Amino acid sequence: MKLSIKGRQSMWAYIFISAPMLFFLCIRIYPALYAFNVSLHKWDLLSKNKPFVFLDNFMDLFHDQVFKASLINTGKYILFAVPIGLALSLGIAMLLNSITKGASVYRMVVFIPYVTSIVAVSWVWRWMFMKQGGLINNVIGLFGISRQPFLDSTSQAIYVVISNIIWQALGFYTIIFLAGLKQVPKTYYEAAMIDGASPWQKFKNITIPLLNPTIVYLSVMATIQTLQVFTQVFNITSGGQGIAGGPLNSTVSVVLYIYQLAFVNYKMGYASAATVILFIIILTISLFQMKVLDKKYDN
Repeated sequence: MKLSIKGRQSMWAYIFISAPMLFFLCIRIYPALYAFNVSLHKWDLLSKNKPFVFLDNFMDLFHDQVFKASLINTGKYILFAVPIGLALSLGIAMLLNSITKGASVYRMVVFIPYVTSIVAVSWVWRWMFMKQGGLINNVIGLFGISRQPFLDSTSQAIYVVISNIIWQALGFYTIIFLAGLKQVPKTYYEAAMIDGASPWQKFKNITIPLLNPTIVYLSVMATIQTLQVFTQVFNITSGGQGIAGGPLNSTVSVVLYIYQLAFVNYKMGYASAATVILFIIILTISLFQMKVLDKKYDN
């Protein structure tokens, strides 16, 4: 059977797309489905027997105090890191948008933290907030403020990690906001200026409404990334020794706890159950994002 030109184009399109689809199915879909299966078993790597326990792992998680602490801590990471990071990045983007000379240099400087190794930055953060010899304590000591425990404090350590999360993602959020600001027609601001609008009125009535799709996108992306926070907590609170999330689980995140369950305690079934719960949380947020975006575009 002889195919038309359009038919041949479609055939080759399916052939070329089959390779990445196969890769995606093997690397993404199959492991995710397999995790669901593992979560229904008492899957201990040190034992040959892996009995089917149905929802017992999930029931145990609801009574697991460390898992509850990880959910609360992850909620704090989202509550503080997401709005503060987005607000700072929007402010920086607006400043960059008003610069005419040397703009590319400033953009590069702002974006550097995002492409810097998270592990390296986390270790620098760990040194900065050391109680003895740390840069921050040395600086505040110049103003007569007593040394703070920071990473040794159950109330302060989490905010040290939050500051690192904000700093590391700031460059990416700023560049996305800057791209959004570039799409806002200058004629809107010129018309508002003629009408005598104040800077706050222009920001409230022009910038924010026209940046709404960008704000929604970054808000959801930032929330998902923060839900998956691991590297900063692991390196800042433990120095990479395998016992992270301290002191007294005050900084442990959901992903870090999953790592500890799976690769420290070898409880794969229990860890998979926690992974499934995290997957449901992320999926719910993603679906909410699509619903919000659809509403905005429909209007």
